[in-house]
Amino acid sequence: MAKQNKTIITCAVTGSIHTPTMSDHLPVTQDEIARQSIEAAEAGASILHIHTRDPEDGRPSVDPDHYTPILGRVKQSTDAVINITTGGAPTMLIADRIKAAERFAPEMCSLNMGSLNFAFHPLAGRYDSFKHDWEKAYIEGSEANIFRNTFADIRQAAETLGPLGIKFEHECYDVGHLYNLKFCMDAGMFKAPVFLQFVFGILGGIGADIDNLIFMKRTADRLFGDDYRWSVLGAGNAQMPLATTASQMGGNVRVGMEDSLFIRRGELATSNAQQVAKIKRIVEDLGSQVATPDEAREILDLKGGDRVNF
Repeated sequence: MAKQNKTIITCAVTGSIHTPTMSDHLPVTQDEIARQSIEAAEAGASILHIHTRDPEDGRPSVDPDHYTPILGRVKQSTDAVINITTGGAPTMLIADRIKAAERFAPEMCSLNMGSLNFAFHPLAGRYDSFKHDWEKAYIEGSEANIFRNTFADIRQAAETLGPLGIKFEHECYDVGHLYNLKFCMDAGMFKAPVFLQFVFGILGGIGADIDNLIFMKRTADRLFGDDYRWSVLGAGNAQMPLATTASQMGGNVRVGMEDSLFIRRGELATSNAQQVAKIKRIVEDLGSQVATPDEAREILDLKGGDRVNF
């Protein structure tokens, strides 16, 4: 696949199912999520990947009403592409996880391409106290999580959201998920060009190694040829190194406090915008250009911000 001329920066703004609220800088309320989304767009993110939380207790939420205060405000303040999660949490069924995307018909939404043991229970032992009384048990309980994304779940998302003109960010946590996507494309569920998000460093998925990035990329080349675009998500300390490598391989990048609370080893990020500004500087210093929102729309063949329901 030919190298594209511009690098798309996605910012995953909101701490989701695997991010403990152990940083005062992590946006949790609707006001904080909206504000940090706008700041991330101003810093250079052309796509904003958004989760939301219950304003009462900070739990991860997929309630469309919890998105409403965020989406309109972000759209009024930026031209960024909005990407709504369908990930939710491992305890949620796909019927609930797709409700927000179905109501709001964003330009993009995420879609996990296979089931996995999605675990983050080791985090429970790293902290002495938690901001929410539900959080420690929730994190410890992830040892028993199976993040369900069956072929039936994937079909349900495709058949519900595809007719709305939504482009999927196909999140692939391991090489088998690429083969799942190829099967689904052959079955007519998704149209080329598809957008792949290679996810590295989640316990239960493929490790955050450069060799694995090269392997995933070669496998995608073999399976999809010129019919895909791709990006890299590195969890935790792998965020910036893998993003930097991906940008030099012709790929796109994702940063944000959903994936890492840190700006560098041992130092908490003060905002999502700080992470976006850092990877933008790196990409440009290494000789590449960062895509604007409209350039991202052209690269990914998106429907446009005038065709969303918010």
